[in-house]
Amino acid sequence: SRLANIEKDKNGHLYNRKSDFRVEYSILEELEHSMTVSRKTEKAKILQQLSKIQNNVKRLQQQLKDVKPTPEFVDRLKEMMEEVENAINAFKEEQRQIYEQLLKEEKTVINELSVFERKVEQWALGSSTTEKVLKLSSARVSVDKTLGNHLPAEVVEFERFLQRTGGRQGGWDDYDHQYFLKVRTKHKGRLSYVDEALEYLCGRTKEDIEQHDKWYQEFLILHERKKESIKKWKEKQRQEKEGNLKEKAEKMLKEAWLQREEAQKQKAAEERKRQQAAIEAWKKQKAIAFAMEQASQLKLEEEKEKKQQKERQRQCHMKLLLERYTLQKKEKEELEKLEKEKREEAEKEERKRIAAEEITKFQER
Repeated sequence: SRLANIEKDKNGHLYNRKSDFRVEYSILEELEHSMTVSRKTEKAKILQQLSKIQNNVKRLQQQLKDVKPTPEFVDRLKEMMEEVENAINAFKEEQRQIYEQLLKEEKTVINELSVFERKVEQWALGSSTTEKVLKLSSARVSVDKTLGNHLPAEVVEFERFLQRTGGRQGGWDDYDHQYFLKVRTKHKGRLSYVDEALEYLCGRTKEDIEQHDKWYQEFLILHERKKESIKKWKEKQRQEKEGNLKEKAEKMLKEAWLQREEAQKQKAAEERKRQQAAIEAWKKQKAIAFAMEQASQLKLEEEKEKKQQKERQRQCHMKLLLERYTLQKKEKEELEKLEKEKREEAEKEERKRIAAEEITKFQER
């Protein structure tokens, strides 16, 4: 809410159409608009870079899903990892440079504001006192404590030197410092430049210029140390990154091999399980087929036994019929024999009777 109130007050004073300073304020309005557009453009650029890095990472993850133990695959994987690593490092380096530039601009603004504060105070007091090097503790930008943990000591020392001495211009305003550099370069660093500098640097004494020269010499020494230290630090970082990249590649390859071996083990276990299930199903099917065959065989035997039993019954019945027929035939034959014997006996008796009668008749004659 406090930020909103400040924004409201600023818009009310700066962009009020009835203001007497509307023409001057319109310049600030245009500047704010251009800075807003610049921020949006920078935001879109950053999002595009992050999207590109994200796509590269996703493509790398997709490749890791189908690991192939071939030199070509390892080289391609290494190339993709280096591409992702370089993209991330380039993005970080670009953002670091932007951040450093913003810090420089912030320090410059703070120094300029300090100079303007001093001049306004002098105007208000009507003082004609010679300007001295302004060192306002409130204008100093403290070094981030975390830098000491990540940057070389020379870099931290240089930054602290800038803080302690008023920034990259030694507490001087931009005009005085730039003219100091121009004259000093013209005289190739010889002290003869001091007299010429005094002619144009109003409000600066010879002692001020000599003191600023000493500051500038120390500035150059520390700056050179910083550059050399950063160069060594970057080389060390590069070597460490290469080592880390190689270690990452070996680690990822090892993990890929382990995943592949685990996948093969799992596949072999699933294959054994599938074969075991197939064997069990075959055994079950075989048992069912054997049981069905046994049942069919038993049914055939039962039917055969029934047929044999029926045949035995039929044979027994036929035997009984044959025996009955034989007995009846025998009885009939015996009966016929008996009747024949009786008939023969009757005929014999009849012949005897007739013979007797004939004999009797013959005797009677």
